[in-house]
Amino acid sequence: MKKILIILAAVLLASCSDNLEKLNQNIKDPATVSGESLFTGAQKSLVDQVVDLNVNNNNTKLWAQYLQETTYTDESNYDQVTRTIPKSHWDVLYRDVLKDLDESKKIITETTYALPSDQATKANKLIVNEILTVYTYALLVETFGNVPYTEALDINNLLPKYDDGLTVYKDLIVRLTAAINALDTSNGSFDSSSDFLYSGDTNSWKKFAASLKLRMGILLSDVDNGLAKSTVEDAVASGVFTSNADNADYTYLSAAPNTNPIHDNLILSGRRDFVAGKTIIDMMNTLGDYRRAQYFTEISGGGYLGGTIGSTSGYAGHSHVSAVVEEATTPGVLLDYAEVEFLLAEAAARTFAVGGTAKSHYDAGIMASFADWGASSTDATSYLAQPNVDYATVLGASTATTPWKEVIGNQKWIALYNRGLEAWTSIRLLDFPVMATPTDAVSGYPNRYTYPVIEQTLNGANYTTAASAIGADTAEQKLFWDMF
Repeated sequence: MKKILIILAAVLLASCSDNLEKLNQNIKDPATVSGESLFTGAQKSLVDQVVDLNVNNNNTKLWAQYLQETTYTDESNYDQVTRTIPKSHWDVLYRDVLKDLDESKKIITETTYALPSDQATKANKLIVNEILTVYTYALLVETFGNVPYTEALDINNLLPKYDDGLTVYKDLIVRLTAAINALDTSNGSFDSSSDFLYSGDTNSWKKFAASLKLRMGILLSDVDNGLAKSTVEDAVASGVFTSNADNADYTYLSAAPNTNPIHDNLILSGRRDFVAGKTIIDMMNTLGDYRRAQYFTEISGGGYLGGTIGSTSGYAGHSHVSAVVEEATTPGVLLDYAEVEFLLAEAAARTFAVGGTAKSHYDAGIMASFADWGASSTDATSYLAQPNVDYATVLGASTATTPWKEVIGNQKWIALYNRGLEAWTSIRLLDFPVMATPTDAVSGYPNRYTYPVIEQTLNGANYTTAASAIGADTAEQKLFWDMF
């Protein structure tokens, strides 16, 4: 009898234990994450970081002098340290973008899809993932210089070495070329619920990849002209953007947390931290640029006024970003047609074989920018006819060492408004327009983000080697592509 009771008690205990374990299970959240979901998260994190103007995350719209701070002016005076902005940029791109893309790739590779249609898109999903990975690593190199690459993303290696920036960049171009060639445009990839840039349209992704390759090739023009030329010409042959319909515009939604970050920065926060920067307002006023109404608000009494760079600037007395810019659903842009045309203008000015002349692509870039911002083609035509905009006239009047850099650089910068990271890169490459010296600058013009302080603390030996290899871990240190 005792044996029977003992057995019965054991059964009851096992049953209770099993029931208690079931009570502790979370039946509402998924036990595993799909590769598609990780891709979606990585894509949003990337675009958010590129678009953001929160001073804790991204200072490049201040450094491109599109905006000026109203009260706290540290960032417009080139202070990278107080708010540890480089660490924010580094963490988002490595942790929230590249690591998620890497995990997405692993899961998609290992997944056998039930539907033949899903199985057919698997290869393209991996290629699209690769294209976005290349884009992200390129941003890191363009921002910091030498960065972890061959040993990055390994959770078992917390002290990765830094790779030479030029070597990484060349390898990224090789990877991008392979992705372009492998993409099967007769098949889809991610669906519209996973891909908020192109809804999985592989023809669009191929154009994006080719246009990215064009941009990367141009960046190498002053350091390796031969490679730059072949890269650019090959990109054009692969098929770059040909209209604003090709733009890499990320679709934001009308409700938080999926709104454009600028809407969160300026509207949902209730803060009034930024006004227009004097540098861009003064240039657009001088040129009578019709896009002012799309970019900025007028001040009381009419006209446009920008805040002095580096100085506190009252919100009420200056222009600030327009309603279009701060809309919740304003797309986040990774790359657009206007930029591509200006890149082609640069290529033509460097005598690369891209079809058309520097002037024809310059004109097309301005026309594309006007159209994308909702300004009329009549206004664009009138603008191009002005002596201080007309390519040949301005080229002849320039006193710059390389006149076309000034002509293209100024207009490209205006067209890149609201795209801080790429505008900052263009300023560094072309040396135009000339940025104003901030009132209380703590450094010279920032040519790079300094390495995150935590890297000095936790990865000291590799950090020291990297800092020495690029010259110095200072804001003013020019990167390998920006030496001339």
